[in-house]
Amino acid sequence: MVMDKLAMPTRKDEAMGAKNPRSAEAFALERVASAAREVQAASTALQAHFADDGARQPSMLELARFAAAMQELKDAREAFDLLIVRGADQ
Repeated sequence: MVMDKLAMPTRKDEAMGAKNPRSAEAFALERVASAAREVQAASTALQAHFADDGARQPSMLELARFAAAMQELKDAREAFDLLIVRGADQ
């Protein structure tokens, strides 16, 4: 389930002994930002194929990376939106 990824503190937080763990909203926003960075990186890799003459086709791995990054961004945004809507209802 998407929400499982939101509320789980990272090992870094646990190792640092964070006394005030970040809110679920902060984790969700961090997930969206990370996913957006991955989409940007995957997109940049694909653009290299079309920059000069466009003759070289992207590999299946590059296309799969881009598709997975887009799906993660979509999932992260939906989870963030759901979290915000739930927070507004309370």
